[in-house]
Amino acid sequence: MTLPLLTPTEARVLGVLIEKSKTTPDAYPLTLNNLAAGSNQKTSREPVMNLSESEVQSTLEELRHRALVMETYGTSGRVLRYSHNFAKVYDLPTAAVDLLAVLMLRGPQTTSELRANCERLHHFADTSAVEGYLDELANRETGALAVRLPRQPGSREPRWGHLLCGEPPAQTMPTAAETSDASLEARVSVLETRVAELSAVLARLAPEIHLRDHAENQDN
Repeated sequence: MTLPLLTPTEARVLGVLIEKSKTTPDAYPLTLNNLAAGSNQKTSREPVMNLSESEVQSTLEELRHRALVMETYGTSGRVLRYSHNFAKVYDLPTAAVDLLAVLMLRGPQTTSELRANCERLHHFADTSAVEGYLDELANRETGALAVRLPRQPGSREPRWGHLLCGEPPAQTMPTAAETSDASLEARVSVLETRVAELSAVLARLAPEIHLRDHAENQDN
């Protein structure tokens, strides 16, 4: 059964829950306040978001209805906390869940970047191990959850993106033709500037040249 697509906000909240369950286990499950702070981090997030607690709360309600989030009062019994149920709902191994979490939090990345950014969540022996899990996610019989993106100009590795929110947005990097045109325009602009500077110098020297030529004609 194909699961409904997530919104970008839902993906961010789930990504934070998965991440914090590994990086700050003592504070997990998370309170609403901690979850909002994690969603709005200025580092390790792409794009950076500015979600209010009410927006995070409504997102949690939607995810709870889909069994992706669970509520608990924890040991204190006073503050409501939230945990994720992502692995069970999507029927995925832990390593694949961690890769998707990093993709949800940081956007498309190469396998090398994913391996480095996943280190605190899951240790991959090498990039081939990362690619193995990504290939499995891309070829799931129940629907692909990851996709290999076209290689960008000047890049040595292709990037991977998740499909939990649908197809990743079109790449904004310039094409090779656009890059060549921009380079040509820059060179033409430099040449035009130099011509203008030389013209200004000649204009300043013109009176002196005229006087010198006049003096030489009189001597002759």
